Amino acid sequence: MHDRSRRVAAQISTAASSGGPAAGTLDEAALPPDVPRANADSVEPLAPGAVVLRRFAASIDAVLWQAVQQIEAQAPFRHMETPGGFTMAVAMTNFGPLGWVTDKRGYRYATIDPDSGLPWPALPEAFRALAVRAARAAGFGDFEPDACLVNRYVPGARLSLHRDADERDFGQPIVSVSLGLPATFLFGGAKRSDPTVRVPLEHGDVVVWGGDARMRYHGVLALKDGVDPLFGRQRINLTFRKAG
Repeated sequence: MHDRSRRVAAQISTAASSGGPAAGTLDEAALPPDVPRANADSVEPLAPGAVVLRRFAASIDAVLWQAVQQIEAQAPFRHMETPGGFTMAVAMTNFGPLGWVTDKRGYRYATIDPDSGLPWPALPEAFRALAVRAARAAGFGDFEPDACLVNRYVPGARLSLHRDADERDFGQPIVSVSLGLPATFLFGGAKRSDPTVRVPLEHGDVVVWGGDARMRYHGVLALKDGVDPLFGRQRINLTFRKAG
């Protein structure tokens, strides 16, 4: 068995034997004590206000995967439509009080899942703690997310250059967690036409950008085919924001 597969099995077994929290209520106790520690070797600066925290989320990948499967049962992934009438290649859903949606009416945050008419599933405490700790490791000490966008990429799916501009407070950073297949993250400038830096992201890597970098354009190149030991033939991206 692959080394990470053994670790994943152990994580799931431990959670099950301890009784664990009920579905959708994962908490801080699920986090190993080493999660918030990012040493100097694991922090890669991208630009003023932007860093990559290598493998920051890898040790709790089974916890995160369990929660993603729970949310998929409550608020399934869907390919949303842009205001221009295009269908997004990346499938999406949301955790938290606010969920990002797009349709012919525009881009916005909503408290209700338009597909079910119900509130979005609650943000698990383990997710919130991970996002807060990653933001702190990147130098943003007062981050408190109220939205987690969950993107699912399959081979060939990509995300074009864009800015996260639907939030009320641009003083808060973006925290983006990569899980599953590796991807190439594009990090650009203040204009869409500015040059981009290609940043390879592996399973468990976390990118945080805020401050002077908050409104930079960014995207993801088309995902290459492969199979991850835990997540299979896909990449899951968790994007935490303070939207309201």
